[in-house]
Amino acid sequence: QVQLVESGGGLVQAGGSLRLSCSASTRTFSNYAMGWFRQAPGKAREFVSAVDWSGNIAYYADSVKGRFTISRDNAKNTVYLQMNTLKPEDTAVYYCAARYGAVIQSMAYNYWGQGTQVTVSS
Repeated sequence: QVQLVESGGGLVQAGGSLRLSCSASTRTFSNYAMGWFRQAPGKAREFVSAVDWSGNIAYYADSVKGRFTISRDNAKNTVYLQMNTLKPEDTAVYYCAARYGAVIQSMAYNYWGQGTQVTVSS
């Protein structure tokens, strides 16, 4: 069982930046691909970004490419999502997820955090 705890959400003006963090409670963090997803009010949860165990392979949704950067620190059991040039349409609850094995861009992750709210004002 892997427990995930997100932090770093908040209220920011359009054009601003936030960095989300997700801490994982596992001794084998480097065995897991990590992903970020988001869910806006009234919408389905969607893929945002994911990274493989090494941090060398990363995927992004088209809507965030060039603005968001995913990274991980295996020594700290933490994955990050640096979000720049935020837009009001980025407003959502952001979820961290873990998957044992290969990184994928779908929702097929085994473990999920509780989410952190990101609100971007115009």
